[in-house]
Amino acid sequence: MATLNQNNVDQLLQRVHREVDEGLLPSCQVALGFEGEIVAEAVVGDATLASRYVIFSATKPFVTSTVWTLIVDGLIDITEPVITYFPEFGAEGKQSITVEQVMLHTSGFPHAPMGPATWTDRDARKTKMASWRLNWEPGTRFEYHPSSAHWVLAEIIEAVTGNDFRDEVERRVTQPAGLPRIVGIPQSEQEGIEDLVLVGEPATPDELEATFGVRELPASEVNDDAILRFNDADVREVGMPGGGGVSRASDLAMFYQELLHNTAGIWPSVDLADWTGRVRNSLPDPMGVPANRSLGLVLAGDDGKSNIRGLGRTVSPAAFGHNGAGGQLAWVDPATGLSLGYVANGYDRHEIRQPRRGSSIGTLAAQCAS
Repeated sequence: MATLNQNNVDQLLQRVHREVDEGLLPSCQVALGFEGEIVAEAVVGDATLASRYVIFSATKPFVTSTVWTLIVDGLIDITEPVITYFPEFGAEGKQSITVEQVMLHTSGFPHAPMGPATWTDRDARKTKMASWRLNWEPGTRFEYHPSSAHWVLAEIIEAVTGNDFRDEVERRVTQPAGLPRIVGIPQSEQEGIEDLVLVGEPATPDELEATFGVRELPASEVNDDAILRFNDADVREVGMPGGGGVSRASDLAMFYQELLHNTAGIWPSVDLADWTGRVRNSLPDPMGVPANRSLGLVLAGDDGKSNIRGLGRTVSPAAFGHNGAGGQLAWVDPATGLSLGYVANGYDRHEIRQPRRGSSIGTLAAQCAS
């Protein structure tokens, strides 16, 4: 049985001070989960342990784990096409896309738009999704869908339950797990959410070429304006399913403890092991790195690329999680039982420094038990 290494815990806690002490980040939180509880946590900078942070794509597993409960209830079959639950979606040649392809980011509409003007109205969202067109044949490629795929999942949740997807995430997952509401925070309950601040400057073309072999990264919907939009109270209330969740570091660490231990019995254990541990998508991303995705999560893998996947260099191949833009970290390693939550409200625009910070923190975190 793994035991906690307090010296390594202390090194991790020292490491998370660096960017705040150097003036790059306004604040951050870190938390380690172990054997079903938080065993270490800290806040650095202008915040408290009660502060909450926008977690961007670390939101996604809260939504997909809600879909898992609907699979168990017989309300969703992931081998079925999306149009089984959302008929209008089949327009523009999308009729064959399956629910599983949406969950694996192989569905072919990675950059389909869904602007803020349509976020709050379900009918407007459905109309917009029906108008989306394919960039490539579903199932043939992997390209990360920053927001589009999880709008589709949110609609499927609402279609099969008759309820708001945000309420279903709370009712089916976060509340049984003993966690606060993560997705869709009412404006009356938003006190203590830390505002996002843009920090740093983008990497230079020379820096990009030295690291990635290209002088310019592909354009993305994750840009400065989109990031700062999450400071708006109405956007936080929407709870964008692909990236609008709000959480403390300790909530993330405890969510992954629940995925590991299933204490509340939210999901059948055999199914949970499959959904968190079996690679269903090993297609290469645009940079040539195999996706290594389970049904909604990223697995570290044994190919030496766990740090590229955002889980640091020292996790076991079985570690799984899902980070968020700007350096939010969330994962668990079944080999040690450790889970990590790390959140910050400084969005570092330097495309190299930010992932290196995450790799450094994740690498230290994974060594806190052995």
